[in-house]
Amino acid sequence: MVNSIPFLDVGAAYRELRSETDGAIHRVLDSGWYLLGKELESFEAEYAAWCGAQHCVGLANGLEAIVLGLKALGVGPGDEVLVPANTYIATWLGVSYVGATPVPVEPIPGLWNMDPARLEAALTSRTKVVLPVHLYGQPADLDPILEFAKRHGLRLLEDAAQAHGARYQGLRIGAHGDVVAWSFYPGKNLGCLGDGGGITTNDPELADRVRVLRNYGSRVKYKNEVKGHNSRLDELQAAILRVRLPYMDHWNARRATLANQYLQGLRGLPGLGLPLVLEGTQPAWHLFVVDHPRRDALQAHLLERGIQTLIHYPIPAHLSEAYASDRDWGIFPITEAASRTHLSLPMGPHLSPANVDVVIEAIRAFQA
Repeated sequence: MVNSIPFLDVGAAYRELRSETDGAIHRVLDSGWYLLGKELESFEAEYAAWCGAQHCVGLANGLEAIVLGLKALGVGPGDEVLVPANTYIATWLGVSYVGATPVPVEPIPGLWNMDPARLEAALTSRTKVVLPVHLYGQPADLDPILEFAKRHGLRLLEDAAQAHGARYQGLRIGAHGDVVAWSFYPGKNLGCLGDGGGITTNDPELADRVRVLRNYGSRVKYKNEVKGHNSRLDELQAAILRVRLPYMDHWNARRATLANQYLQGLRGLPGLGLPLVLEGTQPAWHLFVVDHPRRDALQAHLLERGIQTLIHYPIPAHLSEAYASDRDWGIFPITEAASRTHLSLPMGPHLSPANVDVVIEAIRAFQA
């Protein structure tokens, strides 16, 4: 069946900005310079300023942003990193790729981000970094996490892959912690036309380390200071991101309007859990995730009506084949329950309010 309401119309951003995007692409093609050039330098400066950070370093993807961020912080074998139990597996993989051990921490029900009250119990003498995720575009509660990290001499790396433009206590996500890791995957609030990522930071030394790491450990060709990576945001993607960045506030405002429409239209339905918003935050509304005990039946009902939904994330990292054999992780009941009950409804800046009404009516019909 062809879905009349897609989960996300990824191509809509290009169609809205076709002329500007085509112009940027041809500008790069005509330049003959495709890596580590002026487009990337300009995007890094513009994105850092937009986030309220001093530095941005463009990288190949969001996973590499976590990996190189951790390496720049000196994390390696024998170290432990506190991570959310409830997150996409990339957060854990970044920790594993530097040889460290992810230590999962349960989320706050309803907010679904790392619970600061549970950090102390996860702390050991090997803990080196706290790695909260701003999941679904909802900012994690950073003040108590920062206080915990400072009290124990830990570094803070934020995974903001889903949080472009989100605000915590009035400030955009981008420079609260030591390093902030970003993804510019096409489905993100700020997405390019392929893979892309980066980090932001206020620390010039950390930014410099990541710049060296991304280019084979080299500042000057053939002079390799460290064992680096090939992880560079290319000129085409940087140019496309430069076109889209000025529209981000407008697109995020569209998302917020649609999220409020969902909240108003779905409030009070028995058994349906709606996303909560932490006081003092402004979500980016990357996803609009509801909670329902009959999630699979609700998803099937919506699909029958031509409404596409997704499940984030059906298999928690500690139950995945990738990690099941590593150790006895224990039980994480909040995360495991969320994997069985969460459903992501259509959301995006090009979703129409009329289609949101259709989704609301379909969910109300299911409840009836």
